[in-house]
Amino acid sequence: MSALDVEDFIQQNRARADQVEKFRGYWESDKHWEARREFLLRNMSDYDLQQLDQLLSLSMVWANNVFLGCRYSTELLEKVKEMAEGIVVEDAPVFKTRDEIIKKQQGR
Repeated sequence: MSALDVEDFIQQNRARADQVEKFRGYWESDKHWEARREFLLRNMSDYDLQQLDQLLSLSMVWANNVFLGCRYSTELLEKVKEMAEGIVVEDAPVFKTRDEIIKKQQGR
């Protein structure tokens, strides 16, 4: 879903978009929120109202992994990456583990 597709979806589904907007955290930058909002909008139809907390949690797992470099179990990361397939985050940070940094330094 491109940025234009997301905006078109929001215009056509104003009630759902308004519902999603209330889930934005005050700490989220526009870039962070736009990506997480797209994640939520793409996946809302797969979750009923009783499962909304689960979807919100999965969206935070995905965003925390992409923007903050948080690590989770392989199974969980595979699930959220599949759910986020096609979401483009421009200039996403690149994170290296301590082991990767040490290995690079030892190779000098």
